[in-house]
Amino acid sequence: MSKLWPMLAGCFWFVLYAPTKIADGQENALTAFPQLDSGQDWPWWRGPSRNGFASSTARPPTEFGPSENVRWSSPVPGRGHGSPIVVGGRVYLATADESTQTQSVLAYDLVDGQGLWRRDISRGGFPANNHPKNTEASTTLASDGQRLYVTFFHHKSIQLTALDLQGQTVWQKIVGPFDPRRYEYGYAPSPLIYKNLVIVAAEHDGDSSIAAFDRLRGTQQWRIPRPSNITFSSPVVAHVAGRDQLLISGSDKVCSYDPAAGQPLWETPGTTAATCGTMVWSGDLVIASGGYPKAETLAVKADGSGEVVWRNRQKCYEQSMLVVDGYLYGLTDRGILYCWRVSDGREMWRQRLAGPVSASPVLAGGHIYWANEAGIMYVLRPNPERFELVAENRLGNEAFASPAISGDLMLLRVAQRSSTARQENLVCIGP
Repeated sequence: MSKLWPMLAGCFWFVLYAPTKIADGQENALTAFPQLDSGQDWPWWRGPSRNGFASSTARPPTEFGPSENVRWSSPVPGRGHGSPIVVGGRVYLATADESTQTQSVLAYDLVDGQGLWRRDISRGGFPANNHPKNTEASTTLASDGQRLYVTFFHHKSIQLTALDLQGQTVWQKIVGPFDPRRYEYGYAPSPLIYKNLVIVAAEHDGDSSIAAFDRLRGTQQWRIPRPSNITFSSPVVAHVAGRDQLLISGSDKVCSYDPAAGQPLWETPGTTAATCGTMVWSGDLVIASGGYPKAETLAVKADGSGEVVWRNRQKCYEQSMLVVDGYLYGLTDRGILYCWRVSDGREMWRQRLAGPVSASPVLAGGHIYWANEAGIMYVLRPNPERFELVAENRLGNEAFASPAISGDLMLLRVAQRSSTARQENLVCIGP
């Protein structure tokens, strides 16, 4: 394990480093889902507030390792980069067995890590090629507290499946065709739950769209045509500039739609052809970064004017970013951590860490947790004045999935790779 900084304890820690508030406009992200608990559940990609923020009461350990603050570790069959979610005292995640071409959903007990059930969703039809850094289970599940929603790419299409919490299929739909030819790099966007809808992106160099389905019955509610251009970003809903907006980057544009009706609100040229990260926001600004073949991070006014307030030539391609108290933290592909002021893009500081980076950060207990692909978890204190490293931790030697937070617990999907074998594990970190 890398050298650790001492961790302050007890009330002294609490007084000095009280957790940062949830971003403006996100306190009510769970109001449509009364079965969910914002303090204990991490029900979808990037957590309850959709921006990487844990509950203000969450305080996972800042220091951990194979023999330190590990509550339990359970083997994960197959391979996947989808992050765990936590709902009702259980942990769920997607996985894929490439040898049998099987895609599955797994359930574990949050208390002891015991495997509860496995549901095979599909068999066969895997693409002939995929990017070596992608998997056939790279999406994160979403849950409304009563059902689980998962998307998989197989048989040249995207399939959306609804399960109950015991793993029984409620309904299943084909979202649309998906057969990339120019860039055979697989699929990545996670399903998005918004009120009574499940929203799924399927964008490739063919018939592309974002579609919404009724959560209870699976009937299609709307469909937005998208450019025929492969991109990998998950759509997100943010309450910004006075209204809910469905935001997504890619295809050389930053776009906003009405999430209830699927109608365009505004778009502006920006980022690049392919992006992977999920957009973030602060005040009336939304921020996107990417990608391929160019590099750009930019902030756009979300009031419909399409005004680009600032831009630079840095990129967070696979990983998403984090906004804390009006400052944007981005760990670039090359492993350089930047702090920018959101209002004008001013660079406050930069610090070289280690890349490459695929996982996205979370904010919990007043600290930023951010892992690189080699399995090093950096724990940082958000501070626009200077870089503050709290700890470096390591579990395994491969980390692509992002953490999930449940109270004082942190769930990590990591892997140990050798020259002859690879084993994934779901690890629960707790004080």
